[in-house]
Amino acid sequence: MIVTDNKLLGELSAKASCSARKRKNYNFHKGNEDLLQRMLNALEPDTYIRPHKHENPDKNEVFIVLRGSILVLEFNDEGGISEFIILDRDCGNFAAEIPPGRFHSMICLEPQTVAYEIKEGPYLPDTVKIFASWSPEEGSPEVELFLRKIKDDLGL
Repeated sequence: MIVTDNKLLGELSAKASCSARKRKNYNFHKGNEDLLQRMLNALEPDTYIRPHKHENPDKNEVFIVLRGSILVLEFNDEGGISEFIILDRDCGNFAAEIPPGRFHSMICLEPQTVAYEIKEGPYLPDTVKIFASWSPEEGSPEVELFLRKIKDDLGL
């Protein structure tokens, strides 16, 4: 039996808080070749998940909030926000599923946020993500402005 409890969430959040990227995964699947990838994602508000999509092979992706609050976004091909939801257990928004081929991202809105993520495998590092050309690269100085604009546009 695999158990997800407050102790595991706390330990993972502590590691995310101390990491340079301000996030940390905990994988439940055994390896990259598994056809079902299941993991916890601990996120802190300063993390940046570059908008991307999954194609060739197509993959569905599901995010379920366990703790905290996450803005989940879908974008059109030009970078406009086509759909969004704030996942927050207290508000009754628990999960979002992203269909294949749609640009998407998450923005962490609260410290010690943890999501359970499910996506189809296998994990192929060279082709798993197609990054949006209109989004800044991770670590670039434009990231802060990019995230601020999204939050401002949505009134957050």
